[in-house]
Amino acid sequence: MKKSSFLIVGKHAVTEALKNEGRNVLRVFLTEDSKKNLNKDNQDKDLLKGVKLFYKTKKELDRLCSKEQISHQGLIAEIEHIDDKNLKDYINYNQNKKNITLIALEDVTDPRNIGSIVRCASAFNIDGLIIKERSFPSESKLLYKSASGSMEHINIFEVSNINTALKFLKTKNFWVCGFDKNGEKDFTQHNWDGNNVLLFGSEGYGLKYQTSKNSDFLLKININENIESLNISNTAAIVFHYINRLKK
Repeated sequence: MKKSSFLIVGKHAVTEALKNEGRNVLRVFLTEDSKKNLNKDNQDKDLLKGVKLFYKTKKELDRLCSKEQISHQGLIAEIEHIDDKNLKDYINYNQNKKNITLIALEDVTDPRNIGSIVRCASAFNIDGLIIKERSFPSESKLLYKSASGSMEHINIFEVSNINTALKFLKTKNFWVCGFDKNGEKDFTQHNWDGNNVLLFGSEGYGLKYQTSKNSDFLLKININENIESLNISNTAAIVFHYINRLKK
């Protein structure tokens, strides 16, 4: 069965897609200068070998991403989706692994935020991201640009229902830690031993009532009382960095 294809934009997104042996890159649209820079930065590997190349001017590339107004940096690629990853299969395969950390996003829809969270998760060795399939803009140029190549380096599990996924993980000895500005305690005071799911709610209203009920703990980040809250990607970055340091 032929997979659907879509465009991604930007130096890091395209470069990492070309490096990923599991990603099928159908075509690359690029300027002469961007090809030279790509080859210069990756002298140990011919990333463009076997790839269909279409040379364009900067203005021609501008038109391919004018709707989103994204900086293409002279590189645009048409790629296919990677095979979907199954959460249950992953957990069963890694049942002997200790201290697994997963993220679950409930109704987070802004592709910039999701991309930034993916980038931070990859940087700080988070094991995977769980997201509702209807909320995941899987073909968004903004998502891939914000992730800056990190979409090629993290397990993404699309599920039909977040609460169902959380209930399953709890049967597999995962603690569900929901983040809410009205949480019971600061997250640095929590014991992070074992397998954990870091649960974040939507940008607008946070965690839904039922989802918060499925959390074993409700945590928060202590910030200046004059500031109402942090952007979700900022919150995630702080938490990921802290937990990654504990694992070392």
